[in-house]
Amino acid sequence: MVAPLPGVRSSPLDEAIILAVGGNLAGDYPSLDALLEAALSAFLRAGLTVARRSGWWRSAAWPDPGAPAYLNGVAIVETALSPRALMATILDIEAEFGRRRTEPNAPRTLDIDLIAYGRRVIDERGLAVPHPRAHERLFVMGPLAEIAPDWVHPVLGETAAELSKTVSVGRDARPVREARDG
Repeated sequence: MVAPLPGVRSSPLDEAIILAVGGNLAGDYPSLDALLEAALSAFLRAGLTVARRSGWWRSAAWPDPGAPAYLNGVAIVETALSPRALMATILDIEAEFGRRRTEPNAPRTLDIDLIAYGRRVIDERGLAVPHPRAHERLFVMGPLAEIAPDWVHPVLGETAAELSKTVSVGRDARPVREARDG
């Protein structure tokens, strides 16, 4: 485990467990929206309580804008699972919804990323927290800033609102549905 930067601002969101949820293939569902809503429902069965969630944000596929557009959002969850157990649970939920890992950035039914687990900084095989590229992506930082603008990145020391203004990937991401509580 690596220590966070000294002097990083504290926030009431210091213990937040943040997941990004998205996809660009509806699979067996009538729409991406329906698939992602079903995925959020699956969280509860897996021991994850959604405390707060963003609306859905649409963005062009990256790095191939010719692929179907993505729908993405962020959820703050509560769980007793450890970071490693949470990661295993995330992978199980993705598989349940037809996720097949073929090549990096390939179209997918469901992608769930562990963005943050409180203020923990973890760099182990198969587990990197905070997510190493989340701060670069508007389709993550935009939805996070929507529901938790004051969340502070445990390494960079910047808020979600600040980071959403300096992203380099997915800058076309736009909200298509409002945020709501769990």
